[in-house]
Amino acid sequence: MSWKTDYRSFYYANAEEPEDIVLNPETTALLVIDIQNTYLDRKDTPEETARWQPFYDRMRRTVIPNTARLIEECRKRKVEVIFARIACLKPDGRDRSLSQKKPGFNYLLLPKELPEGQVVDELAPRPDEIVITKTTDSALTGTNLRLVLHNMGIKDVICCGIFTDQCVSSTVRSLADESFGVLVVDDCAAAATEELHKRELEIINMIYCHVVQLDEVLTFFK
Repeated sequence: MSWKTDYRSFYYANAEEPEDIVLNPETTALLVIDIQNTYLDRKDTPEETARWQPFYDRMRRTVIPNTARLIEECRKRKVEVIFARIACLKPDGRDRSLSQKKPGFNYLLLPKELPEGQVVDELAPRPDEIVITKTTDSALTGTNLRLVLHNMGIKDVICCGIFTDQCVSSTVRSLADESFGVLVVDDCAAAATEELHKRELEIINMIYCHVVQLDEVLTFFK
């Protein structure tokens, strides 16, 4: 198993292997996307909670522990650690984008001070780390993240978080369109189901990002 050959879609099934990745800590940022308390809360009914149990298990057993390790490894290497979270600025949420106002799963009314809108305790940002508040799926659209990254001289962004097929994917595509080099860490991300997670990684791999494992990305730093 290798990032150079895994998660190949139809478009890239026969493509040449990409070159080795070399990351400069001074021009690399880690972006932790939407790992917030609200997504670990139980659902309204036991039946719905049971339906989501595989997601909860992946978050607790894999994504949160691995992301905590990734954050610490990046801090050791002086890589900028940035957090993005969904939270609205107005109590009634009228500043949210349409994607967060539509009825259904994506409907979120999370005023920025609410505890459920905060990053989970296991990954709590340090006082000097940037937290981007977004009312859109993409962490780049509608925020000053693009400007912040450019001002700090960032060229490569390591992405992790939830949901792979929604906010992670939207952010990755936006970053790629802005010509950042993008990595997505498979075992630090999740969608509602494993099938959705893996399918989205196939879709975005090689064109918008490179999909890698945690142990692999740590070997890329020069």
